[in-house]
Amino acid sequence: MPASATKTRRVAVLADSDTRWKWGALTANRISPEDSDIRLDGFLLRGRATPTARQLQEVGVHADSLREVSAVEFLRTMAQESYDVLVLALVGGGVQAMLHGLKRVWEGQPQRPVIVTGYVGVVYEKLADGLLLRHGADLVLANSRQDAERFRAVYDGVGADSSAVTEIALPFLGGAPYPGEHDPYTVVFAAQPSVPDSRKDRTYLLNRLIQHARRHPEREVLLKLRSKPGEHTTHIEELPYQKLVQRLDPPANFKLVYGNMGEVLDRTDLLVTISSTAALESLHRRIPTVVLSDLGVREVLGNHHFVGSGCLASWDQLDDGHSPTPDEEWVSRQGVCADGSYATAFDAARERITKLLERPGGLPALTPYYTPATAPGYLPGILARHHLGPDGSPLPGAPAHDREPGPVRQIVRRAARGAYRHGVQRVAPVIRRMGEL
Repeated sequence: MPASATKTRRVAVLADSDTRWKWGALTANRISPEDSDIRLDGFLLRGRATPTARQLQEVGVHADSLREVSAVEFLRTMAQESYDVLVLALVGGGVQAMLHGLKRVWEGQPQRPVIVTGYVGVVYEKLADGLLLRHGADLVLANSRQDAERFRAVYDGVGADSSAVTEIALPFLGGAPYPGEHDPYTVVFAAQPSVPDSRKDRTYLLNRLIQHARRHPEREVLLKLRSKPGEHTTHIEELPYQKLVQRLDPPANFKLVYGNMGEVLDRTDLLVTISSTAALESLHRRIPTVVLSDLGVREVLGNHHFVGSGCLASWDQLDDGHSPTPDEEWVSRQGVCADGSYATAFDAARERITKLLERPGGLPALTPYYTPATAPGYLPGILARHHLGPDGSPLPGAPAHDREPGPVRQIVRRAARGAYRHGVQRVAPVIRRMGEL
């Protein structure tokens, strides 16, 4: 009997960072039938951003099983296990590699899972590149009506099948609507690991936040951080705010905070950011939200996505008491669902998955847009990063492709990853400073 005929739906999620694990696991739950149980197995793709135990706890999403794997180890598991749905919560290159690897391991099998992929949040760069690398999945999720339209336009424009594009909403939205001002009034700056990336700009933002705290001693001013030094998230953070603040003397009403973003928003009266997806979480709950314009409105910062939102403002305006009013039409196109329609936002995805699972004869073989024939100068390099050959099979010497990693290998891997993180956050900045002398 196929797994899909049972009451419990078996779902696997493969993720390569803490943020994408959160997106993948929450998406898996959102797109499952509301009247069914779900067995969720999590797989963390081994790499520089593999989340730590603390990061996983902070995400607050739990699985029935969770383990770290290489790409080849994961493919071996998928050849042996039977799932209904597989969520690929990876960067575009990772999705493409898994599509080719899975196509090979499922070749000739009568049943395979429904493959789902998408984006963690706002898509503001590498639109065509990222979408074509995700092509071949059964569902390519778009977090908003605006993204769904753009995704279909890209696929149609290159002659690729766009039927997989499925509109949903951001899966991590929730929480109580903003009840009004708290005591004390709380300002939260949602930091991002890689935006901005220069010491000058990050120091500027930190100084302005501290100045705001000094100017408004009656307010609580929080710097919400994604990770602690030595941890990596989706993006590399070479200049953690924790280190920059050590050289300053912030007032008592200024604090650094970690933890689940939803819990922080519970006490937020004003959310400030450069371009974090936290802005969309805040808008969903109708919390006053500001996207900073101090460093310009630029594609490299990602805040250009918020043009037309009514949320762009500067620290000078905030210091003077400005409170933004979001544009309702803009908000309605962003998958924010501040109008109360969130409960039905995943219906289309649920219906599509159910139809695919009930398809007579099972699902067809995976057909990614990129093949060795259509992209011979691009695809092999993407696959090789995950130790896969052009046909999706493991390359000679691929690590642990025929056995589970032993305790010694696991210790070596953890040490190597720690050394890499140390090099990124401590050694590399020193070398760059020396090169500027």
